[in-house]
Amino acid sequence: MKRIMVIGVSAGVGKSTFAKSLGEKLNIKVHHLDTFYWKPNWIEASRDELVHAQEQIIDDKEWIIEGNYTDTFQVRVEKADTLIYLELPLYVCLYRVLKRRIIYHGKTRSDMTVGCPEKIDWAFIKFILTTYFPRKRKMAERFQNYDKKVIVLKNRKEIKTFLKEGV
Repeated sequence: MKRIMVIGVSAGVGKSTFAKSLGEKLNIKVHHLDTFYWKPNWIEASRDELVHAQEQIIDDKEWIIEGNYTDTFQVRVEKADTLIYLELPLYVCLYRVLKRRIIYHGKTRSDMTVGCPEKIDWAFIKFILTTYFPRKRKMAERFQNYDKKVIVLKNRKEIKTFLKEGV
């Protein structure tokens, strides 16, 4: 595992936290796609900007890239040797998003662009609710088409065990 994609079924599934822990364990730099996509004040980058940012990383010998952004999935997956997919239950994802909003109220998380303080709105909750199950199905189908190592972790125990013993 030298070029690792960390993806997940939803916001709040723990991609950023997991990627940070994995990066520390393997001593590999972690890149959070949110920092490339979001400009200060929650301005969206263009697809070309997001692709370009990833292209600057993927030829390196080692990297962990965390985030879904399925529109640019192919940019990363071609060079990745391992995909780690987190698929915790929907209620866990929603709980974590709400908890994150409370903990980081008015602050910017370390895995987010400076100038993008934590926020939550109905559109984001609706996005999570409407994409969770379709994404779960799509990811299962998508993984069958790759000749990459795919690791699926479905609960906190599996995540903890993987970080302790699987790395």
